[in-house]
Amino acid sequence: MIDGRGATLMPGLIESHAHLGLADMSSQDLNRLPIEEQMLITVRNARTMLDCGYTSAFSAASAKPRLDVVLRREIEAGREAGPRLLANGPEITVTGGLGDTNQMHLPHYETPTFSWVADRPDAIRRVCRLLAREGVDLLKLNLSGDIGTSSYPSEQTPMTDGEVAAAMEVARAASLRVAAHCRSAESVMLALRHGIEVIYHANYADERALDALEAARDRIFVGPALGLTYNLTQAGASGASRPSGRAPSSTSWRSPSRRSRACASAASGSSPEATMASCSHRTARTRRTSGSSSRSSAFRPWRPSWPRPSSAASSWGARASWAW
Repeated sequence: MIDGRGATLMPGLIESHAHLGLADMSSQDLNRLPIEEQMLITVRNARTMLDCGYTSAFSAASAKPRLDVVLRREIEAGREAGPRLLANGPEITVTGGLGDTNQMHLPHYETPTFSWVADRPDAIRRVCRLLAREGVDLLKLNLSGDIGTSSYPSEQTPMTDGEVAAAMEVARAASLRVAAHCRSAESVMLALRHGIEVIYHANYADERALDALEAARDRIFVGPALGLTYNLTQAGASGASRPSGRAPSSTSWRSPSRRSRACASAASGSSPEATMASCSHRTARTRRTSGSSSRSSAFRPWRPSWPRPSSAASSWGARASWAW
């Protein structure tokens, strides 16, 4: 029995953009960190997340291919403390995309930071199949550029239609869910065309992309991950240094009407599952800036667009059933 007098009882929190394998170091230093140390960091981060009230986590990528998978197995076996976890591998990117820190005069690494670099559909298929073989629940594609470790800015989309199609081909065959880093408007459209169900950021979504998100609101979730955006825009006020390049929130997320439409068409905040739990029985309403008509939609649980494996022994079904 726990005496809860004077305290507040609340459900466990759910983190839908988890990076449990990241540490307080630069992206370049992640590649230099030995796997043994990084596994211990991942275990400590999982324990800290649970201690802070997060009982479930949807991984948005791990810094090395098997960190999430090993951690998930240890948590499920009761040997380590941590949130229930849907495991991911490194973010899949292309040459010059987010996470590719390779330099011409140095040896090339397929996994130089938190990303796995692959070009052309066949190479993308190979990476996805390797991660599926190792037991991930999810895949993460870096469709758009970003600041920092990307040579493409946030408004550009280096991953091609054929490369995304190749990843989705493997994901459907292996019954894996897919999330995507999509800051640019074109990356949002690319994700929607191929049935990607978790779209992160969408900072530069234009009118066409916002309309498409709204139309797809019953099958996708948007995770803005506004913490990073807020910190970047407030860096000057706090005295912190701001990374070079344009702040990712300088357009669409500054407009309340844009923000409300994008979030209402999918999910507000950065946690699809948390939003599903808190908003599934209420109606979100948003008004178009170009007219007086209003639209409404009830939030619905997020479900994959392809059939779930029927076998009760399926490891994917056993691991994923708690979240949906």
